[in-house]
Amino acid sequence: MASVSYGPEAIVLVLATAGGAGLGMTLPVTLAIAGLLAVLVASYRQVIAAFPDGGGAYAVAKKHLGHRTSLVAAASLIVDYVLNVAVSVAAGVAALTSAFPALHNYTVWICLAILVGITALNLLGITESARAFMIPTVVFVGGIFAVIVGGLLRAQPADVTASAAAVSDLHTVGVLLLLKAFSSGCAALTGVEAIANAVPTFAAPKVVRAQRAEVVLGVLLGIMLIGLAVLIEKSSLRPIEGTTVLSQLTEAALGHGIGYYIVQFATVILLALAANTSYGGLPTLTRILADDNCLPHRFAVKSQREVYRYGVLTLGLSSAVLLVAAGGNMNALVPLFAIGVFVGFTISQTGMVRHWLLTRAAGWRWRIALNGFGALLTFLAAIVTTAMKFTEGAWLIVLVLPALVLGMERIRNAYNRISGCRGSGAVPAQPQATGTAIIVPISEVSELSREALSAAMSIGRDIVAVHVCLPGESVKAFTKAWETWHPEVQLVLLEDSDSTVGGPVAHYVRANFTGRRKVVVIAEIDPPMGWERVLPSHRSDELERELRRMTDTVVCHLRVQVM
Repeated sequence: MASVSYGPEAIVLVLATAGGAGLGMTLPVTLAIAGLLAVLVASYRQVIAAFPDGGGAYAVAKKHLGHRTSLVAAASLIVDYVLNVAVSVAAGVAALTSAFPALHNYTVWICLAILVGITALNLLGITESARAFMIPTVVFVGGIFAVIVGGLLRAQPADVTASAAAVSDLHTVGVLLLLKAFSSGCAALTGVEAIANAVPTFAAPKVVRAQRAEVVLGVLLGIMLIGLAVLIEKSSLRPIEGTTVLSQLTEAALGHGIGYYIVQFATVILLALAANTSYGGLPTLTRILADDNCLPHRFAVKSQREVYRYGVLTLGLSSAVLLVAAGGNMNALVPLFAIGVFVGFTISQTGMVRHWLLTRAAGWRWRIALNGFGALLTFLAAIVTTAMKFTEGAWLIVLVLPALVLGMERIRNAYNRISGCRGSGAVPAQPQATGTAIIVPISEVSELSREALSAAMSIGRDIVAVHVCLPGESVKAFTKAWETWHPEVQLVLLEDSDSTVGGPVAHYVRANFTGRRKVVVIAEIDPPMGWERVLPSHRSDELERELRRMTDTVVCHLRVQVM
């Protein structure tokens, strides 16, 4: 629903370059987009029926089009989720600064503040509520219809924002301009697939309810887009710097009173909720990809608050980069949005064609025709959008999509190699005990050393203490302190060969104890306060990095608490 706040504006910004004649084509372009919307809604009703467990492009492609195509679909979904957050936040802030122009200079900071707030709420595991979403959605839809009806009934605008037009470099109306406007306005179709992704969340009967919701979404979205387009032509609206098209239409229809501010605030809230939906979608998608060995497995790990934190953080950071790079400008981000969406649409519809060919269910011929027509239209839309917007940033999406696919392929291949080394799926030989040597690095004679040696003695009897003699240290003083303590453990002094502790200890462990299992006990102080963790020298980390390269060595960390 929220896409009506930036879809019509994307059309107007393009057509305004041809002056009044160009703006006169707003309605025909919008009708073409509404026609594509109708085809997509009909097509996705078939996806919902065929994939009641969630029929996103990734699920369809994985089943019917192969692994690599499914990765393309996944990459397009990842791009869509990130851009949805960036565009929604930027559009929400644009609505806010239109109502309060004094905030315009702080656009980027407001965007980042809202983004940080949404990310923090999701990291805390605060779940979304359908009932909570319903109120701002109803207010927003009601407000848009009030704007449309009020604007159509008025002979003259109630109020007009006075400012300089934001368009220069006038062009004539031509096919390329119309195609560019069409491709820009297609950003309004970005939510069509959402219901097919979320079928499992519907109450029974899930398929019927989801299909009805898809139709209602399409009808409301189509009416709002066409209504706003009619209003734009009637008002002879021009894009104005610092004021959104929806703000101008609302002001013209309802005046600059309470109705205006209700619509603007409802727009801000709904766009924030629209951004929040990505925080439910992307972490779930990355968890599925991690389970399929296409992303690092940490993306499938939940925090104590039942949150996929790595997915949430990745989404937040990626969106922040886009917002900063675009200067919080909604219109700089919208052209990038539709490309990934149409790639996902095309893959999903193509997969459905194969689905009907394989199942031959009732009415499979007309279903193939419908999904095939949808695939053709969305493929052409993807080509047109990419070509028209290539120099405006679409090149970035053209690079990012294959880069994501290549990265996921490499991760999958790496996991396959790791799985081969682990011998997964086969019954291993019986474990065999080997002799064990226990090595304890000692930096000084202290309570920490006593704890380390006590732990080593609890593991076994063959214990060797090693001490690296660092530059400027009195070896004689250390030896005397050791002899005074007399812990009855063999001490080996190692020369500092590379100004580190890890290098000499690792070399000693590697050169000795052939054919035996080595256990290295590393004792370190564990500061009680978070900021105090920067105080230790962290030589234990340096030592562990060296030792973990040795496959026959076990590293045991002993953390001594500071009371």
